Amino acid sequence: MAILNILEFPDPRLRTIAKPVEVVDDDIRQLIDDMFETMYDAPGIGLAATQVNVHKRVVVMDLSEDRSEPRVFINPEFEFLTDEMDQYQEGCLSVPGFYENVDRPQKLKIQALGRDGQPFELIAEGLLAVCIQHECDHLNGKLFVDYLSTLKRDRIKKKLEKLHRQQA
Repeated sequence: MAILNILEFPDPRLRTIAKPVEVVDDDIRQLIDDMFETMYDAPGIGLAATQVNVHKRVVVMDLSEDRSEPRVFINPEFEFLTDEMDQYQEGCLSVPGFYENVDRPQKLKIQALGRDGQPFELIAEGLLAVCIQHECDHLNGKLFVDYLSTLKRDRIKKKLEKLHRQQA
């Protein structure tokens, strides 16, 4: 397994729309393993392949405290089951150090393939529903900062650009 480089906002590669996985094979399973290692190392609770500059529709997630509930979503698609919104403070491994409140629908049904390539369906609520939406946004070239005001988004962008210049 390998720890992959996580792209950081405003890297334009984060805006790439991911392509569906045609076949769940050993290469995809290796990507999944590397993504889990990268996510746990960061540390985070979710990671989309887009964030590691692989533009395939793959998401990994683990909301447990002890890393005991790894979840894999390949080619995820979801539908909202409610119009009710919840506000969660979201952060992102691609927007390090920033946390902002985002309103999202609180219940959804997701369909995806698992690590084994078998289809599954799941009803998600609360934090799981938020994480699914957040990570699927990545697959569509969208970041949580896109839900913020232009002023907040520009402020975050400028701070991260300055940090990147200092690190270079």
